[in-house]
Amino acid sequence: MTITFLGTGTSQGVPVIACTCPVCQSADGHDKRLRTSVLVEGGGKVIAIDAGPDFRYQMLREKVMHLDAIAFTHEHKDHVAGMDDIRAFNYKQQGPVDVYADERVQLALRREFPYIFAREGYPGIPQITLHTVGNQPFAIGDVPFIPIEVMHYKLPVKGYRINDFTYITDAKTVAGAEIDKIRGTKILVINALQKEKHISHFTLDEAIAFARETGAQKTYLTHISHRLGKHADISKELPAGIELAYDGLKLQI
Repeated sequence: MTITFLGTGTSQGVPVIACTCPVCQSADGHDKRLRTSVLVEGGGKVIAIDAGPDFRYQMLREKVMHLDAIAFTHEHKDHVAGMDDIRAFNYKQQGPVDVYADERVQLALRREFPYIFAREGYPGIPQITLHTVGNQPFAIGDVPFIPIEVMHYKLPVKGYRINDFTYITDAKTVAGAEIDKIRGTKILVINALQKEKHISHFTLDEAIAFARETGAQKTYLTHISHRLGKHADISKELPAGIELAYDGLKLQI
């Protein structure tokens, strides 16, 4: 199985005007962070987890020629806004893309993209097949997904464990029963927004403590704000077994 980090950044804390901070002005490609998403390739399937505003560019950058499914974690715009851009895959594949989401996220998708769900559609609109995700394991083809519920302040967000790979974004608190689902995973991906306290995201220290609690062999930090700092600087501060993810990073699992 191949995991590609399509994006490791966030809209959180990014100013409306061009930012002049050291991270945004960095010449290091590791500091160029698009909105958070990953691509999972395995079992004959190509699956995106989330599709944010940068989705089209991310697909072009990685030369993704086929997409079977999108599994959504939650309904915030930085995770769903790119769903319209699946239409190119519909045209190429001559069929719909499977979309996996819980009922609350489905309601948000219907609200944000009403034309996709209109009773009388028209040629060229995105074509999807909806699948409802609950708390029970499911599979996309031969790729097994175990949903993990985390709390993004008061909003439940889905993380996913796929064999020995666990992907969680936008977490602030995680119940003990959900942590038990993660134990034994070899690779953990977890959000680390910034060093300062935040109401709905793990800080760097909180993400490190969470990684240690799960016992993951290797942890990659994602959903990184420019406020965290430059990749090269923060990497020097991290303990063994924990690294910053970066856009374009590929893992073979």
